Amino acid sequence: MYKIIDKVDYSDDVYMQVIEAPAVAAACEPGQFIVLRIHEEGERIPLTIADFDREAGTITIVVQAIGKSTRHLQTLGKGDSIANFIGPLGIPSEIEKVGTVVCAGGGVGVAPVYPIARALKEAGNKVISIVAARTKSLILWEDRMAEISDEIIVTTDDGSHGRKCLVTEPLKEICEAGNADLVYAIGPGIMMKFCCKTTEEYGVKTIVSLNSIMVDGTGMCGACRVPVGGETKFVCVDGPEFDGHQVDFDQLMARQRQYLNQEKEALDLYVECGGDKRCLT
Repeated sequence: MYKIIDKVDYSDDVYMQVIEAPAVAAACEPGQFIVLRIHEEGERIPLTIADFDREAGTITIVVQAIGKSTRHLQTLGKGDSIANFIGPLGIPSEIEKVGTVVCAGGGVGVAPVYPIARALKEAGNKVISIVAARTKSLILWEDRMAEISDEIIVTTDDGSHGRKCLVTEPLKEICEAGNADLVYAIGPGIMMKFCCKTTEEYGVKTIVSLNSIMVDGTGMCGACRVPVGGETKFVCVDGPEFDGHQVDFDQLMARQRQYLNQEKEALDLYVECGGDKRCLT
């Protein structure tokens, strides 16, 4: 069992948990992910590592509750335990000194971009961070990002905090000025898609971290397949990071929508049956 050391609710459906997992904390690197199960009959939930503390032996995850399992996980707090916590999985970020790196995070995507930005800063890069959300209350980890960035730009769709614009506006300005050698963009599929369209115009290499449908996390099931550069890649073993200019975002998002629709239908049926699991079989 893996104990929850700390838990913070950021909003009704976004929360942070710090999990005691010494073996994972000792081996993980920025950009990797874990797969957890709440209990022995639970589904496997893939989550990108938002932070790690090797000395304390802990892994931090930030979760947006969407389906039944992530909402169940949200009910667990400090002192509770989960059954399985597998990792680190995936290929780590390639951390090199390249010059100036723009790290753009949208919504909960700010959490997984944080350890990457920190590592890039430690490698000697200038880090410009863009933290974006729909509204002020959904801005995540602005203080943490500010601590490891040379410059931070905050944007909200409604202008309630920072600049009133989408993440692509300051990103375009930075690229136009020739001040970006590399871009990391992590967030909703639509946000990553348009970040990549923006940087492609200026020939700036852009790395994205994909959150496709995933089951086993070891490349065996094929559920996380996504077209990249005309080839089928598996996010769990070939990624989760890819050259964003090569990713077929339209197909990625179409598969995500299909899964979410199925999840909602199953959850509605479960509620209608009074919580009887036999309704889902």
